[in-house]
Amino acid sequence: MIYIALFVLAFTAIQLLVALSNLIFRPKLNTPYSRTDELVSVMIPARNEETNILKILTDLQHQSHSALEILVYDDQSTDRTASLVSEMANYDKRIKLISSQGLPEGWLGKNHACYQMSQQATGKYFLFVDADVRLGGNAISTTLQQLNKSKSVLLSSFPRQIMQTPGERVVVPIMNYILMTLLPLTLVRHSRFPSLAAANGQFMLFDADTYRNQQPHLQMKAEKVEDIRIARWFKKKRLRVSCIPGTKEINCRMYSNYNEAMNGFSKNIVMFFGNSYVLALMFWLVTTFGFIFLIATMPLLYFIIYVLALIFIRIAVSLASRQSVFNNIAGIIPQHYNMGRLLFLSLKYKNQGAYEWKGRKIK
Repeated sequence: MIYIALFVLAFTAIQLLVALSNLIFRPKLNTPYSRTDELVSVMIPARNEETNILKILTDLQHQSHSALEILVYDDQSTDRTASLVSEMANYDKRIKLISSQGLPEGWLGKNHACYQMSQQATGKYFLFVDADVRLGGNAISTTLQQLNKSKSVLLSSFPRQIMQTPGERVVVPIMNYILMTLLPLTLVRHSRFPSLAAANGQFMLFDADTYRNQQPHLQMKAEKVEDIRIARWFKKKRLRVSCIPGTKEINCRMYSNYNEAMNGFSKNIVMFFGNSYVLALMFWLVTTFGFIFLIATMPLLYFIIYVLALIFIRIAVSLASRQSVFNNIAGIIPQHYNMGRLLFLSLKYKNQGAYEWKGRKIK
């Protein structure tokens, strides 16, 4: 048991170092892009997004980088999404509505929507952004600057998550905790290993020529976690990828309650562990129950050091992700409980052969 306790201490130390590196080396997106004439094609896949679509379109209208074309793909919505976009397009000719003609066999809905929009986009840069994302006025300009400064062909951001209910606060931060304690984001850009890759489909900014040459959404047409797959595929091809944590300019409220968050994250939690349930389960067991071995085999001082390390990990992750430090420290126990539930749900859905999202089955 002493060896397990030592492993728990060593693993916790590594988590702390990774979390601190992500906080210390977080890029500061303060400098606007100087080439204001370069066209950015902003593409928004939308399925039943009447509560969000006008907000993101309004945000885009107020961008400091105004050389935009805005494509919205209405993916067979049954609400007012299409009519709201059409009304706004009457006042802003940069906005264009594309209506789905149906989902072909072998495609997932969002991947098909992104691909269809890319075929009509004409910009020098392609920005794919979800309808529930909110953008500050300099969001596009500063990320363009960072894309070029880092000499990347893909820059993805994990938006600062807005959480308004207790149920969201004990589920949504889990993804940031896993990512920020396992992967130094600076290595996404500097390392050549495809395993050291991350991306978030909520905000993905591409060099358009590279996108056209590689056609990533076509290549990943059946992948339910296409963002991470694209990042890894690009790195295999020696294409530089960058990933940045939460910024004040990019925000998102992904889910409105506990059940939505559990259902949504269950489809991708295992991808953070290379799609290995074994590694995911080991991570959960070590980070959730590792303290038992310390209490049973080591002096009290080591347990105190361990607890302090856990607190500092949560502080570093929260600051890097622009989340509430207090909520994440107070929510350590329920978040770990829900991490276990997410793994259970993910395995359950895998055995059933399909997830369901926005009324569609995802195999």
